[in-house]
Amino acid sequence: MTALVRLRLDIGYDGSDFAGWARQPAQRTVQGVIEEALGRVLRLDPPPVLTVAGRTDAGVHARGQVAHVVVPVAAYAAAGSTLPRRMAGLLPPDVRVWRVTPAPEGFDARFSALSRRYVYRVCDDPVGVDPLRRRDVLWHPRPLDIDRMNEAAVLLSGEHDFAAFCRKREGATTIRRLLRYEWARQEPRVAAATVEADAFCHSMVRALVGALLVVGDGRRDVDWPAKVLAARVRDSAVNVAPAHGLSLEEIRYPDDEGLARRAQETRRVRTLSVGDASGS
Repeated sequence: MTALVRLRLDIGYDGSDFAGWARQPAQRTVQGVIEEALGRVLRLDPPPVLTVAGRTDAGVHARGQVAHVVVPVAAYAAAGSTLPRRMAGLLPPDVRVWRVTPAPEGFDARFSALSRRYVYRVCDDPVGVDPLRRRDVLWHPRPLDIDRMNEAAVLLSGEHDFAAFCRKREGATTIRRLLRYEWARQEPRVAAATVEADAFCHSMVRALVGALLVVGDGRRDVDWPAKVLAARVRDSAVNVAPAHGLSLEEIRYPDDEGLARRAQETRRVRTLSVGDASGS
């Protein structure tokens, strides 16, 4: 029997020219590009398959993406500590694998994660966004009131059914715990939303951003996003913000002793209590 080792990969990429993370036929994807390079370095055919912490859509960027892969011990031993450097010679400049390390026992890049933290950046300068930032900052031509946006954001925090802000998938829950949602001016004329949750459903972050942009520019009341949330029905009035302003910044994990337990907990289908389901 072939001895195997599970590896953790820490990854960053500019998502502008990718059709998202997930491998797709005849499409350039982050997963496809990395798997191809990894297979070539480790001399594995077919290439090994990555499991990722959070699939990102086309155009979404990442600084702190995490994935794991299972490969033969002999193949990894042959590359050793030179693996990231050798992959750098094969990868295109819009994706990097910063580190490759043996994963602790029980580690699963997806199911062991405690939370994912994204940042969405918006420029509200009336004359437009810095041309050098056009690929990772959205231009919103109306001035944004950060205080109003934070008032609205706090009403969305906690565990809720976020069906109103998600694209529903058959058999999948839309219950999530929103740990942090706040807006701040991190640089002149750029407002940044930090959004952290235990997990996200499809398009959730960009829908949450879109809902608060119209609060920030005064077109909606502060309590409107909370009313949309309580309805638990996808609302056509919520515009999903464009992908290019979004970046996956960090995946948090428990200590090594808690990895397997966290993975087991995450696999359970979540339901809300009666009090939560009523929106209280």
